[in-house]
Amino acid sequence: MQTSKYLVANDRDAKWGLTVSTVGHDTVGVGEHYPTHGHADGYFFDMEKGRVLNEYQMLYLVEGEGFFVSTHQSRTRIKSGDIFLLFPNEWHSYGPMSTSCWKSYWIGFKGRNMDDRVESGFLSCEKPIYHVGYSSEIISLYNTALKAAQEEAAYSQQLMAGIVNHLIGMMYSLERNIILNKDHDRVDMINRARYRIRETLEGDLSIQQLAEELGVSYSNFRKLFKEYTGLSPALYQQDLKLQRAKELLSTTKISIKEIAYRLNFESPDYFSSKFRVKTGQKPSEFRASNS
Repeated sequence: MQTSKYLVANDRDAKWGLTVSTVGHDTVGVGEHYPTHGHADGYFFDMEKGRVLNEYQMLYLVEGEGFFVSTHQSRTRIKSGDIFLLFPNEWHSYGPMSTSCWKSYWIGFKGRNMDDRVESGFLSCEKPIYHVGYSSEIISLYNTALKAAQEEAAYSQQLMAGIVNHLIGMMYSLERNIILNKDHDRVDMINRARYRIRETLEGDLSIQQLAEELGVSYSNFRKLFKEYTGLSPALYQQDLKLQRAKELLSTTKISIKEIAYRLNFESPDYFSSKFRVKTGQKPSEFRASNS
């Protein structure tokens, strides 16, 4: 059983950065033929021969198990909770095992939003499979996109583009957190480190001292912290200090010099320089505009 919708997008839609071409879901019983019938020209394929598309697709396997293979990915078993990406001009094939059912959702799209992510290395045809587990929120997003596609109201392309961006963000975030959270000791250490940094913003705790306190080398701590948060511990600490500085500038009459030393910046000039880089304003300008 299949429910699908194929769409067109105009030149103005393309300027939004992402357009959706197809969305749908299908359910296949054990031993039933796959792919299901009802696909538009250019989308139907033979599992033995595979196909090449001129767009991206994001498929979420909700139930069952099967295989995925592409030019850059050897034949790999996929299972419920997996998302796999199809890339433009990349040969691929996929489908259920003969002994398994198959329930999946898909959405096809193209645009510079995705091209930029691939070019920047966030997504790659060399890593097309993501394990995110069962997610009712992901299913809800697919169903919302399908409803929008079927209704085809004005500006539905912009709505569906937002859904695709949400899905991609969830896929990327969920898998990374699943991987990181497998090591509970490391997660606990990073959480303790973030708490200590927050509670000592007006103290003199250095990152080197914090690593020693946590019983780990500075280089290893820095690597793990950045892997988990996306920021080095020193930059994380500095950004929090600058946030605290904004609070003090807008809610107190404490001098800028005193704020700089209170937050343990090397000097008022160094504080002003970092503040301006972060906010685009001098501390005095920020205070004047927020008083």
